[in-house]
Amino acid sequence: MQSKLIILVMGLLLSGCGESQMAPEIPAPLVTVTPVKTIDYQHRKVYVGRTEAKDDIALMALVSGYITKIDFVEGEKVAPGDLLFQIDPAPYLAKVATAKADIEKAKAQLENAEREYQRGKKLLPRGSISQNTFDGLKAARLTAKAQLSAAQAQLSAAEAELGYTEIRAPFAGRISDSKVALGDLVSPNSGALASLVALDPMYASFNLSEKERLNLGLDQLDGSAQGSQGKVEVHLVLSNKSQYDHAGALDYVGNRIDQQTGTIVIRASFPNPQELLLPGQFVQIELKEAQPKAELVVPRRAVQSDLESDFVMVLGANNIAERRNVNLGAQVGGDVIITDGLQANDVVIVTGLQKVRNAKPVRVESNKEPSA
Repeated sequence: MQSKLIILVMGLLLSGCGESQMAPEIPAPLVTVTPVKTIDYQHRKVYVGRTEAKDDIALMALVSGYITKIDFVEGEKVAPGDLLFQIDPAPYLAKVATAKADIEKAKAQLENAEREYQRGKKLLPRGSISQNTFDGLKAARLTAKAQLSAAQAQLSAAEAELGYTEIRAPFAGRISDSKVALGDLVSPNSGALASLVALDPMYASFNLSEKERLNLGLDQLDGSAQGSQGKVEVHLVLSNKSQYDHAGALDYVGNRIDQQTGTIVIRASFPNPQELLLPGQFVQIELKEAQPKAELVVPRRAVQSDLESDFVMVLGANNIAERRNVNLGAQVGGDVIITDGLQANDVVIVTGLQKVRNAKPVRVESNKEPSA
């Protein structure tokens, strides 16, 4: 009886071992894949900048006097040479008249000194006058010439001051409100009487890093950004997110890198015929490559990240999954540009990634990415 029980137990143990050896294998994970795509893409970058006028000046009084005329409409456009302010010219007209009289007086003195000098020049060889007397005549002649030159300089100064009594527009632009009224006494210490800005074209300045400067090829430009045409497109986005109608052009590249920020100043010029842009606006400046480049893209959901890097799983020979570390570029819709790590003929795994392991086989459900 005991021997039968032992045989029965051994049979059960052997039966259990056989079932364990015949347990089914875990199937390879089911995945979907898609080939790497190539697209034409224009690299772009948006920067925050501020607009500034090409010409922006404060109109100042260069002489003292009472305002006798304000000859403009506040906030309106003015043309070059337009009279804006008139300072009472009477005192300066008197200075001009005095300076002219001084010139006539100096001329008369010079003529008299010249005659005495020429007479002494003839008498000296005869011994009719002494050398000392002749030297005095010569000095008087030189003094008279100097006095005439001084009088002419005084006239030039007086005429300049008279000209300063008229404050005219140095360029076309829009003028501000007047800070003074008729009859106000002004001087060079009075501050700005008004301001004048030229609104067309309008500048927009921004900063970009040294790396971005090299990537966009701006290191090949001179200080006036000559050569940027055909390489970089410049667009402007207003604060309400609307696109500005006129494309711009780079016209200035700074001459040094800021050591605090590691950036360089770049300036673009934009046509402003409707004067939509005003100085001091915050805007977004978009730099975009003029010529598109071929770039590799994969679906964004195919990209994973860990402490090492970003990576994708590529379908290799015999349906073996392979990890590829990649460098990511810009996102384009639901895809992302791969700047390094993939080839144009690679096929990446898109779904089922949770169970996929490097160097392990997978089962491919479809060779096309399922529609979203």
